[in-house]
Amino acid sequence: MSGAVRTTCPYCGVGCGVLATPDGKGGLAIKGDPDHPANRGRLCVKGAALGETVDIAGRLLAPRIGGQDAPWGQALDLIADRFTDAVAQYGPDSVALYVSGQLLTEDYYAANKLMKGFIGSANIDTNSRLCMASSVAGHRRAFGTDTVPGLYEDLEQADLVVLTGSNLAWCHPVLHQRILAAKAARPGMKIVVIDPRRTATCEGADLHLAIAPGADAHLFNLLLCHLFDTERTSADFLPHVTGFDAALTAARAASARATGLDPADLAAFLDLWAGTERTVTVYSQGINQSDSGTDKVNAILNCHLATGRIGRPGMGPFSVTGQPNAMGGREVGGMANMLACHLELENPIHRAAVQAFWTAPRMADRPGLKAVDMFRAVEEGRIKALWIIHTNPAVTMPEADRVARAIKSCEFTVVSEVWPHTDTARLADVLLPATAWGEKDGTVTNSERLISRQRAALPPPGQARPDWWAVAQVARRMGFQGFDWTSAAEIFAEHAALSGVAGALGSDFDISDLRGADYDTLAPIHWPQGPAQQGGRFFGTGRFHTPDGRARMVPVTAALPAQEPGQMLLNTGRIRDQWHTMTRTGLSPRLSRHLAEPYLELHPDDAAGLGLSTADLAQIDSPQGRAILRVMVSDRVAPGHPFAPIHWTGQTAPSGRIDALVAARTDPVSGQPASKSTPVAITRHAAAWHGYLLTTQAVTPDCAYWARARLRGGWQIEMAGDVTPPNWSDWAQELLGLGAPSMQLGDPLRGVHRMAFHQGGRLAAALFVSPGPVLLSRDHLAGLLDSDDAHPLAGRPPADRPDPGPTICACLNVGRTTIMRALAEGVDSVEALGTCLGAGSNCGSCRPELAALVAGHRQRIAAE
Repeated sequence: MSGAVRTTCPYCGVGCGVLATPDGKGGLAIKGDPDHPANRGRLCVKGAALGETVDIAGRLLAPRIGGQDAPWGQALDLIADRFTDAVAQYGPDSVALYVSGQLLTEDYYAANKLMKGFIGSANIDTNSRLCMASSVAGHRRAFGTDTVPGLYEDLEQADLVVLTGSNLAWCHPVLHQRILAAKAARPGMKIVVIDPRRTATCEGADLHLAIAPGADAHLFNLLLCHLFDTERTSADFLPHVTGFDAALTAARAASARATGLDPADLAAFLDLWAGTERTVTVYSQGINQSDSGTDKVNAILNCHLATGRIGRPGMGPFSVTGQPNAMGGREVGGMANMLACHLELENPIHRAAVQAFWTAPRMADRPGLKAVDMFRAVEEGRIKALWIIHTNPAVTMPEADRVARAIKSCEFTVVSEVWPHTDTARLADVLLPATAWGEKDGTVTNSERLISRQRAALPPPGQARPDWWAVAQVARRMGFQGFDWTSAAEIFAEHAALSGVAGALGSDFDISDLRGADYDTLAPIHWPQGPAQQGGRFFGTGRFHTPDGRARMVPVTAALPAQEPGQMLLNTGRIRDQWHTMTRTGLSPRLSRHLAEPYLELHPDDAAGLGLSTADLAQIDSPQGRAILRVMVSDRVAPGHPFAPIHWTGQTAPSGRIDALVAARTDPVSGQPASKSTPVAITRHAAAWHGYLLTTQAVTPDCAYWARARLRGGWQIEMAGDVTPPNWSDWAQELLGLGAPSMQLGDPLRGVHRMAFHQGGRLAAALFVSPGPVLLSRDHLAGLLDSDDAHPLAGRPPADRPDPGPTICACLNVGRTTIMRALAEGVDSVEALGTCLGAGSNCGSCRPELAALVAGHRQRIAAE
């Protein structure tokens, strides 16, 4: 392959276009696609680093049965036999598929068709259940269908953008930059952030409402009451809505005190929202990941429906998805309670239509098991055969340790994966080598209903095959007809044709006009693309997909997470430069420079009460599990509500697997777990020693805490142990296998040890040990690995080589110390830092941190 390939980023739901150019050596040069409407050439740092993640070293390159390589035919025959036997002996509901928003739409379609139409069970669910299920449920209750009404351009046309439960600056950076650019062009535009944490997104906001955790429904119920009391509801639109009186009556019970907001800030928000017609309310996991997430979604939708602010330019509720194809999975019915093309699984007319189209022998006629219940069924032995595709539930599911035990105990487990040693892959009976991003061919749909092609820029390595192909091969071996596709294009054409059937039944999802499109050259295009509608927005005319054509306002009883006095409720989420369980982003050295180990962000009052300081280790316990995390003391979080990121695994930091702590409490409507409010107990982890290791090898230390991150030329490992080795040199030699250290310094009485290992005159490893957190210039040391530097043990750069400090701008590798030095020399704005250092001039996701450093510097100058 040669020349730039137009494809789509595999990370968040923004769906950025990418130009990927093969370098002829198995690598890719990456640029943003200036012609793609989602990003217009801009990429965040994760997208820009995609070329650093396509190395095939360590990839799963052949099927494995019982840990041994096997031919594809043998693996496929075994899967087909075991699934067929389970269905014959125990019935269709004894088997299950657990899939992922990492799948392309064509993969998702094949899996859904096999399970629901041929095996005859709806036991297929997706990790989107953990992210967006409450939004799906809220949409369906209000609109009669799972439809995002608006488009990204609405965020730029709005006079008010409200971001609630969304750290857009870190989780959807390119979309956040589009909003900030619109505000710069129209300074009168307002941005409000509703979040218990003061996140990076707050830096560009006119108002930050530090709401009490979980009080979102209270806030939007108060807003609904305010809209009615100030006569801001829409007399023209309300005839298109049912349930207004019941929703308003329920909303009257909302408590302003429960929001925890300053009365003046609350009043300012209510007046601003009520008085601004062109308002968009953006929401994401902070709303959805709750045991009342669906109600929170409907509380937001109620306000837009009451005012008619929906489906018109610059206004509407907007759910932003966390995965690249969460929307595509919903389109094909990839969840356990959905049918393809937005048809209803429990509607006999819809089922019959799909069954006839597929010529399916037996259609599932009731919802299957949602994710939490599915793994409970695995644990209880009701699921006999399980196929997990492109996801890592042994890390990401709530009660992750319990889920891992369940998978291990399952009679037969198949995992389709790119890497053989993920926490989940290690539990499989059969491993199937899947194609990765850069090798896949198909489509994805982003958060604004934009269908984009994901094209292969590299050949599949070894025996890796597309997921749709593996599903089809198993289906054919099970004796099923209708799976004889030879390309993703054929599956897309079938999917488009089925959508025409759905459109004739009244479904909003109709792309039947695309069934004859040139798949190879298909440009990004918004659905629907059928006889009734070509792209655009939904519901602005007041016509909805309910039996009477009217929207439903839902009465919402506002609730708060249960919390005992003095109890900590753990909030979880994402960080800027990592993605899910880091199987891709963890390969990029620069993406590990910003935050290289798991952490617990604690309010200063909580930290003081617990006797903890920044860089200490904390032990976090819940009834479900235990974690050990590095402490970060910060007033960005609310007292009693610490925060921890979700990304670390058994391969990168075993004690940092945060979902092992989270209880499997779910929303009763959506089945989505509550990941933002886990009761925990926090104590100091009093380690006997702390260590920092640089090494060219991916070694695994035997100690209570370790966190490994990729560097250029090797790895860094943060460590801490409860038992001090009798001889540190012997310990290091056994771990590294490098013989005696070439250099040693230390003070054994103080517990300080430093040693370096050289091979061929180059630094192969360096170990630093101290009784407390190790204080070193890590960025300086990282640059010495595999170099001929003979003096690494000082732990800091010489005077003629300034230390850049911790990385702030990962795109251009600009460190905090470099930035502070520029500020001291007179650089006085984020824009000037970009001109001087380049920081913040590429993807922009570090600009909030730059703004905070500039503001802090100005405050210090003013105080002097």
